[in-house]
Amino acid sequence: MKLIEKLAAPVLVAGLMGGLAACGGSADGGGAGQAGGSGDGAWTPVTVTHAFGETVIEERPERVATVDFANQEVPLAFGIVPVGMSEMTWGDDDGDGIQQWTKDKLDELGAETPVLFDETDGYNFEAIAGTEPDVILAGYSGMTEDDYNTMSEIAPVVPYPDEPWATEWRDSILQNARGLGLEAEGRQLITDLEGTIAAAVAERPELEGTTGMFLTHVDPTDLSEINFYSAADTRSKYLVDLGMEIAPSIVEATGDSSSFRGSISGERADELADVDVIVTYGGQELIDALKGDPVLSQLPAVQNDAIVVLDGTTAIGTAANPTALSIPALVDEYVGLLADAAAYTTR
Repeated sequence: MKLIEKLAAPVLVAGLMGGLAACGGSADGGGAGQAGGSGDGAWTPVTVTHAFGETVIEERPERVATVDFANQEVPLAFGIVPVGMSEMTWGDDDGDGIQQWTKDKLDELGAETPVLFDETDGYNFEAIAGTEPDVILAGYSGMTEDDYNTMSEIAPVVPYPDEPWATEWRDSILQNARGLGLEAEGRQLITDLEGTIAAAVAERPELEGTTGMFLTHVDPTDLSEINFYSAADTRSKYLVDLGMEIAPSIVEATGDSSSFRGSISGERADELADVDVIVTYGGQELIDALKGDPVLSQLPAVQNDAIVVLDGTTAIGTAANPTALSIPALVDEYVGLLADAAAYTTR
């Protein structure tokens, strides 16, 4: 018996009907658009290869659910309103669980807010099942194989292709597009977004060749370890998209590891002297801590005030994680912050 059948007790159904009524589409449809290409009624079963094997989508998915960060943006970019998606707690200015660019797209499509899945304590399988999806997209995610197996009892699942939280934006868009039977459209979307990025970078040529590193969420009270996103992480790869280079010290420290992060002892901070610009999450407290540390304060990037601090409570906090809808919304501002920091290195 599928999980959706196990969860179909009357009390659960009653509790979820209100959320279903708020979806972008009715119980019979897929919202403002449908998956599956030209919409001529033809459908060829799709096989998507991923980290846990293969998922076969036998029929055109009309009810699309998404989990984890920003996967909902791919169907929305194609005019498909998910029946359910993750509640966003990062970069959400007004606390309604929807980032502004997603809200703008829903408004453009004339759609109501889909069911929002609270993933604070992991996946809410009951809520996901309650939306009765035909496919669940998670091209950028951190799900485990157990999560995948449980979720697959609800509907076909499209997870990340290789490693958790390490799928760069092009691959995550393409992975989700495959799950919708829209691979060609996904490739065109990528091309369009690359054009948007190129236009933003052309406005700030001083970024070209600047070396960078992206610190992970740093505890200002404990700088004994320097934790950073590796050259394989999506945030680092995006810096390269924007004309920068990952500092050789970061590349060397993580080697050919596919892990999305690495670390070195604070005592080895001098190895990071090749970093022109530091990007991280936080606020003034972190900058003060870096400047007050006897070792880290000697780094050229710190001495030059070449630090970009992203506030996760605001929209710009998500700019380093490029997604289908956030790139057009945030790339100009993000490039500006990076270029302003890079300018300090030439003072």
